[in-house]
Amino acid sequence: MPIYTPPTRDMAFLLHDLMQVETSDIPGYDELDPAFTSAVLAEAGKLAAEVLQPLNAVGDREGCTLENGVVRTPAGFKDAFDQLREGGWTGLDCDPEFGGQGMPHLLGSATGEMFVAANMAFNMYQGLTHGAYSAIFAHGTEAQKAKWLPRLVTCEWTGTMNLTEPHSGTDLGLMRTKAEPQDDGSYKITGTKIFISAGDHDMADNIVHLVLAKIPGGPEGVKGISLFIVPKIMVDDDGKLGAANAVSVGALEHKMGIHGNATCVMNYDGATGYLLGEKHKGMRAMFTMMNEARLGVGVQGLGIAEVAYQNAVAYARERLQGRAVTGAENPDGPADPLIVHPDIRRSLMRQKSFVEGARALTFWAAQLIDRAQRMGDDDAEGMVSLLIPVIKGVQTDRGFDVTVEAQQVFGGHGYIEDNGMSQFARDARIAMIYEGANGIQALDLVGRKLAQDGGKHVMAFFDMVKDFIKDNEGNEDLKAGFLEPLKSASKDLQAAAMYFMQSAAKRPNDALAGAYDFMHLFGHVAIGLMWARMARAAMDKLAAGPDDAAFYETKIATGRYYMAREIPATAMLRARIESGADPVMALDAAAF
Repeated sequence: MPIYTPPTRDMAFLLHDLMQVETSDIPGYDELDPAFTSAVLAEAGKLAAEVLQPLNAVGDREGCTLENGVVRTPAGFKDAFDQLREGGWTGLDCDPEFGGQGMPHLLGSATGEMFVAANMAFNMYQGLTHGAYSAIFAHGTEAQKAKWLPRLVTCEWTGTMNLTEPHSGTDLGLMRTKAEPQDDGSYKITGTKIFISAGDHDMADNIVHLVLAKIPGGPEGVKGISLFIVPKIMVDDDGKLGAANAVSVGALEHKMGIHGNATCVMNYDGATGYLLGEKHKGMRAMFTMMNEARLGVGVQGLGIAEVAYQNAVAYARERLQGRAVTGAENPDGPADPLIVHPDIRRSLMRQKSFVEGARALTFWAAQLIDRAQRMGDDDAEGMVSLLIPVIKGVQTDRGFDVTVEAQQVFGGHGYIEDNGMSQFARDARIAMIYEGANGIQALDLVGRKLAQDGGKHVMAFFDMVKDFIKDNEGNEDLKAGFLEPLKSASKDLQAAAMYFMQSAAKRPNDALAGAYDFMHLFGHVAIGLMWARMARAAMDKLAAGPDDAAFYETKIATGRYYMAREIPATAMLRARIESGADPVMALDAAAF
């Protein structure tokens, strides 16, 4: 059976040694002292490791079933969901006005990582609900907020997002679902949506669907899309449940992974819905939910990489195989453990350096969200908007890669189901696809985010890197191992961005052909900046003579690996980008 140990020590390092959250000017951060965050993370970790993780294999094995129009979740899921609710975890960072605890998004991201790592499919039920809460919180009327939010916060009712249709994936302009206005101000929603995660289940009293649809007579394409609240069970003005709405589950999808989450075909047959936000402005409202969901999917890539890595390390320490080339390291045994071999070390270091770098990047993004929401900081909003496609795309691509690398450490024992490594790879695969496939994330980054606000935010990122290098250029311990690789990588990123600016108008395919490589180039620089910052924080702590010096020494050594072995990939990615579209578009379609 797989193991999982919540990485609370590393999280504490990020919160208090690197980010020094308790001294931040962000409202509410002054309460995040080490004793408080330690208690929260410990309790969340206990729930993750002792309740959710043992159900992960159960969910994979049993899956969900559709019985008489109702979806049944795997054994143990409902009891675990009750425990999640009772502990207040579903409303950790929600507004206290609606029953939430009002904690920062940063702390919600930290606990969310542990829940994902323990049981990704299970955590999606509450994760999507949080997204529905955020969309209604941002765009709902006061009456809508009062009616829907309190029970979404507690997950008495859960939420979904309904975008995709059988004939309309990324191109939402092809959407056919209609919303016919009624005399009482409601709408009748008719259409079919597919790939709806948590579309139905038996763990909540109601399900609140957020559905994209077109009001007849509206503008063509995406400009004519509106967003609607469509409950499974009708709710009266007092919040009491009434009759069933005209919403049904047409089928459950049979999937590669996340078997414990119900991925549904949803049929709307004149279902009653309520406009959320303005008419024909549904994409704007949905993107409130989408951006949060994309950051959450980035956390999925991180979380599942963490648990896969932990299991690979444990196996590499225990499995005896061959002898170290420099001499036996387990002379009393028949062979040495796998972990003595350089190629296994290479694999584990690659996994470890990604996981810890991605966690730092995720925490930074969550902090930017808190700054934007709690202080109205437009610069923070712009920076996190720039980073979201990078975090979603890179962390899910690399998260999947880590699960495969971790599986490889097991050899043939990773391919059979008994050790759980196959499930990690299968579950991680969807994160590269949903909430906008990673190719779309790359196009969003290059086509929209680079030029956003006149390029202000990407220039701010470049300046951030330059300033860190300049401020620390006198630190000889940092210089060779961290600052010089970071500087070189940043130059590659800037050169690639300049290439796009110079060629985009005349040769737009050059930018589109290089977008995916640019996303990963940006990811390397962003994670490299995180590693340089972490190394500086670890060196400062070591200078003070801490009791756990080994932790900080390990952190620095892991960062040196990343800067020596991973970040040089930026040169290759830049070369690919600057080759333009010609090699990519050289063949006629018929030649493939």
